[in-house]
Amino acid sequence: MAHGLEARFTTLIGKRVTIRLHDPEGGFRDIVGYLESPVTLRNRHGVLVDFSDGQIALWKEVVEKK
Repeated sequence: MAHGLEARFTTLIGKRVTIRLHDPEGGFRDIVGYLESPVTLRNRHGVLVDFSDGQIALWKEVVEKK
């Protein structure tokens, strides 16, 4: 993972994020959940999803409305 992105993801551990990944068959897929590490996310079903920095097309922190 690129140094800047790894550092940024480290600060987001425990926060809810959405990440758009390049799909190997073409197109994209989105994963949403709580970041557990710079390369893993736990989705709403409790499943741990692994990804690599090379798969990331874009990402953002999900801020809950109050």
